[in-house]
Amino acid sequence: MDLTGLTLRVAAARPHVLLAAVPGGAAVRLAAERLLRARDWPRASTPAQADLLFVAGPDLPELRTPLERLWRDMPAPRARVHARTADEVEDALNAGRALLGPPAVRHASAAPPADAGGHREGDHGARERHEGDDQTPGHDGHGDHGGHGGHGGHGGHGGHGGHSGGQTEMPGGLPMAGQGADRDGLTLDQLHLPLGPFLADWPAGLTVRLVLQGDVVQRVDVDEPARPIDDAAAEAFWVQPWLRAASGEPVPVGEAVRRRAAAHLDSLGRLLAVAGWPAEAVRAWRLRDDLLSGAPRAAVAPRLERFTRRVGRSRTLAWLTRGIGVVTAQKAREAGVGGPAARAGGDVTSRYRQWLADIRHDLPRLEDPAPLDVAVEDSPRGPWSAEHPPSAALIALLPRLLEGAELAAARLVVASLDPDPDELVSRGVVEVARG
Repeated sequence: MDLTGLTLRVAAARPHVLLAAVPGGAAVRLAAERLLRARDWPRASTPAQADLLFVAGPDLPELRTPLERLWRDMPAPRARVHARTADEVEDALNAGRALLGPPAVRHASAAPPADAGGHREGDHGARERHEGDDQTPGHDGHGDHGGHGGHGGHGGHGGHGGHSGGQTEMPGGLPMAGQGADRDGLTLDQLHLPLGPFLADWPAGLTVRLVLQGDVVQRVDVDEPARPIDDAAAEAFWVQPWLRAASGEPVPVGEAVRRRAAAHLDSLGRLLAVAGWPAEAVRAWRLRDDLLSGAPRAAVAPRLERFTRRVGRSRTLAWLTRGIGVVTAQKAREAGVGGPAARAGGDVTSRYRQWLADIRHDLPRLEDPAPLDVAVEDSPRGPWSAEHPPSAALIALLPRLLEGAELAAARLVVASLDPDPDELVSRGVVEVARG
């Protein structure tokens, strides 16, 4: 029996896809998620589960090394493709499936253009791996993956990837712990643990570096978001109506509130996946996609009402998230945070319920033709300002909320804020920052 050929045929028929979204690539990620669901291709939450690495978004040189590390950690057979725009997603997925096929199929398939169906480097890497070669570089000491959200039924909050940071590594890439004094003056093992930039159900490209003693976070550092080679290629998808209105283009309120409600559903999907409720996460994302496709209010309103009621009334979800990541409304505003996180004024439970309340509030206005006033209508994460994007304040708030928290709660806290790194690297924002 040709076990290799059988393995290749199985992988090619229904690849497990590891989706690595980079800042500026939200539109590409959304297009990929829609098509993966339509094709019933499962999402992988770790490299060990994946056959196909799909990179979504513009080129970011700073993230090439962690991407190579994801690729290295994937077992054979494997393939890698890259879609820089939403229009390239279908061709890239087709190219990835062809690369995973038996040799006769792979050689019969035409190589995709470098900027359309896939990434030339990824295609060659896939062929090398099929032949038993691994040419990827070694570990460079920055954690990039690990843990998982909720795809395929796994929940889990405290996932993490490899890390060296100058410490001696144990087998499997795990760092050996150092020692440090805890808050009671005792000497405990101290572990440096990075989260990101390519965790499942995680803000695109964000890296949060934790110092742990036991299971308690003692210190938090957040890396600056990576920037693309070409600023014009990066798009802050969720705030596009506000960017266009700020430039003088007439934008109807209905378009803006529809985008805002879809953004909240995207965030809710992440939080539900991290909390271990994958069925409701998928419902959130389907509703998100329906809103983005322009579905009329009458078609989505009953489903949205059922979803918000079911999630909002869940005692288990409230119990799981209660008392985690508490920040008062006053403290949030003092930190420059606005929008849902400031209005919620509380813990993770308060923040996801605020998203649900905002969705219900926006539902009657999905078709409002009045012109958008950016000074009146908040963007999804707060009042829009290119000089001070709302997500910058959310990212700056993370250390305050994570320090002193248990590791198991860290991902829930991040998911409940869900900062959007796209806001910091998009064309309009970068132009303002440069003056």
